[in-house]
Amino acid sequence: MQISDIVNQLELLAPPAYQESYDNTGLLTGSGTWECSGVLTTLDATEAVVMEAVARNCNLVVAHHPIIFGGMKKINAGNYIGRAVIAAIKHDIAIYAIHTQLDNTVSEGVNGRIAEQLGLIGRQALQPRESTLQKLYCFVPVDHLEAVRAAIFSAGAGQIGGYSECSYSVEGVGTFKGGEGTKPFAGRPGARHAEKEARVEMILPVHLSRRVVRAMIAAHPYEEVAFDLVALANTHPNIGSGLIGELPEAMEEKEFLDRLCEVFGIPVVRHTRLTGHSVKRVALCGGAGSFLISKALAAGANFYLTSDVKYHEFFDAEDRMVIADIGHFESEQFTIDLLFQVLREKILNFAVLKSEIKTNPVYYHIGANY
Repeated sequence: MQISDIVNQLELLAPPAYQESYDNTGLLTGSGTWECSGVLTTLDATEAVVMEAVARNCNLVVAHHPIIFGGMKKINAGNYIGRAVIAAIKHDIAIYAIHTQLDNTVSEGVNGRIAEQLGLIGRQALQPRESTLQKLYCFVPVDHLEAVRAAIFSAGAGQIGGYSECSYSVEGVGTFKGGEGTKPFAGRPGARHAEKEARVEMILPVHLSRRVVRAMIAAHPYEEVAFDLVALANTHPNIGSGLIGELPEAMEEKEFLDRLCEVFGIPVVRHTRLTGHSVKRVALCGGAGSFLISKALAAGANFYLTSDVKYHEFFDAEDRMVIADIGHFESEQFTIDLLFQVLREKILNFAVLKSEIKTNPVYYHIGANY
């Protein structure tokens, strides 16, 4: 099995089109044409993790964070980034990063896994991503409508929230006249023909447009298929930044803070002043999520869980909700298991391992007087 085969599985889970513009995901070192000896999943592709991959006979490291984030003008051993890249090149280790594209995959990504640990229901994107949906309009002979519609569904179109195979069709009459050398489905070249057709329309994610169009054309009886792809202003509820959902039953704020310590295995949580209200509606964002504080407030969250919140950003809670900062690594720790499980399910009888190295650079000391 080639490394590209594994990359394809990862990109079915989290398409590259979902990554943020500032990010640097994808295959950072190595080649997709290499035969893969094994996969090691991790949060950070540090030098220690690369050497762990060598020791465990894995020539592909799948990391959440890209070890190469900004532009590199030098590759030397002067910092941890250079040392990791040098080690990867020296030992023929491919590194694949799946950062914000996995963050933005709400139901099955980083935030979905956090919500799962907390038992949140009714989950959707806190800030749905724009320009992610298109509408397909296709014209097909009535007798072939079901075959073409089924092919389009099978390629991934027609999903609206929790509903699949959503479409609309209306019948009418289409006309065409084949030119010299054509082989029309009905009628004859050089003569105008009127055909009873159906116009079928359905929504699809932008990243699936090529696959959907190929499936439509393959199932369509016409030599030349008439169709339109139109960009939509609609947002996708399951693609975007952060997540918001609800607890099955409301909890007291202190009780929920204790729950966070238990779930994330942490000794302390930085948070704003408690509001005195119960916690029911919870917003969250794995990693650095202070940019979504206003969105959490607007969505009516009682509690916003994230990390890397700066001092002045805590004031933005305005005593209307609690902001809790649990730490960057801590908020994304379940991503390692997520990647491991996805690859184990998709690639049977193949070595997929979890890194045993805790890459978190932050430690906590609880003072003797506390």
